[in-house]
Amino acid sequence: MFLIVALIAVPHAWAMPPVPDTTAERAKPCLACHASEDRKNRDEYYPRLAGKPAGYLLNQMVHFRDGRRQHRAMSLLMENLSDAYLSELANYFALLPPLYSVGSTGAARAEKKPEPALIAQGDSARKIPACTACHGKEMLGVAPAVPGLLGLPADYLSAQFGAWKVGTRRAAAPDCMADIARQLSETEVNVIANWLATQPLPRDSRPAANLPAELPVRCGSVPLVKP
Repeated sequence: MFLIVALIAVPHAWAMPPVPDTTAERAKPCLACHASEDRKNRDEYYPRLAGKPAGYLLNQMVHFRDGRRQHRAMSLLMENLSDAYLSELANYFALLPPLYSVGSTGAARAEKKPEPALIAQGDSARKIPACTACHGKEMLGVAPAVPGLLGLPADYLSAQFGAWKVGTRRAAAPDCMADIARQLSETEVNVIANWLATQPLPRDSRPAANLPAELPVRCGSVPLVKP
């Protein structure tokens, strides 16, 4: 009886402190997979979110929610969330500094590799623009909706090219990356992914504010980016 009375008398002794109602608190579950620290020696499939353009992050969450991208866990997490709420999350992660130094320690080799021609030159015969023409000279992305490509694991990059090729990853039409991915050989994909994954992030790794010229291709998920 004494024990019961004691527990009733001091119910607040074991009460949990209130959780702040902040975007940072609501975003914590995302970090279970998209951890902010370097993923060396961990499962490298999950991409970083910190520092990516907010418009790009919002697009991807909407794509998962609306079935354009296929990942059951992500789709379930997004299915009941509004555009306004997803935009709040996207803006939060976009303002975080990326902490990755090298994207992959697994599939990519650490030794210095020459830059693939498609990175800076593209292939005019196949109407493939240079990667830098859309993703920025430093490959760090362009606000508001073009993602950076550095700091990502080679396995993840290769998987995304494959998903575009077979249609399990889609974007709003015209789907420029799907068109480009379908023209790339498996060897080209592996070379590009491995090279990107071994490039160190510069000290200032924020997306560029704009491009020096308009996007060379029309992408439905990206608003018209002018210089």
